[in-house]
Amino acid sequence: FRSHHRINWDKYHPGYFGKVGMRYYHLNRNKYFCPSVNLDKLWSLVSQDTRDKYLLQPSEKAPVIDCVKAGFFKVLGKGFLPKAPMIVKAKFFSKVAEKKIRKAGGACVLIA
Repeated sequence: FRSHHRINWDKYHPGYFGKVGMRYYHLNRNKYFCPSVNLDKLWSLVSQDTRDKYLLQPSEKAPVIDCVKAGFFKVLGKGFLPKAPMIVKAKFFSKVAEKKIRKAGGACVLIA
């Protein structure tokens, strides 16, 4: 009787029965806080004017896209980038993201 009752409650009401797993003393959640943004959304972090200025007519200067200021710590490599140079600032970059940014003529800048 007990076993199927417990299975049912664990399945449909997770967390009902006491404690489970190991304890983590003094858990700081902010240590693991790392919101991420994909490459295809990168240009949406700057204003429409900036996008028009740098994507439509290429110039000597490159725009600085500060991901941390926009609330993202990590840049991931999903999607495509337009062939326009840019400077991307973030705390973390995936290998694929770094490769694609460099290929598009941009640069990755790490922020502490």
